[in-house]
Amino acid sequence: MERIRVAGIIKINGGYAFMHRKNVIKRKDFREYYTFPGGGLEENETLEEGVIREIKEEFGINVKVIKKLYEMYSEKFNQREYFFLCKYESGVFGTGDGPEFSKNPEYKESRRIFTRNNKKRRNRKFIIITTRN
Repeated sequence: MERIRVAGIIKINGGYAFMHRKNVIKRKDFREYYTFPGGGLEENETLEEGVIREIKEEFGINVKVIKKLYEMYSEKFNQREYFFLCKYESGVFGTGDGPEFSKNPEYKESRRIFTRNNKKRRNRKFIIITTRN
């Protein structure tokens, strides 16, 4: 059965929010990476409902889905992935209740923000990469 994954692209604080992943995939050549927040759909969820839920779980914020930006299919993983542009609505960024925000030391390395000029703010589990206007 084809897996469906949704992801949100959220412009916030002059940049775009990403999750920092480290040692999640057990491959030597792919131990650290950045990804848009998202995940698999739950039963009877629409694509838009799924991306809103995933962003709330992972970042602790409420968003409004603006539009679908991109769709891709991976034969290797039998997965279809949908990317949505989302607008921040409310909530405190970084207060999600997903595993990334647990006290599990496995996620310790995900707790920081990177900006374009590489200033780091510790004790965060998300990143914001700033863009030029």
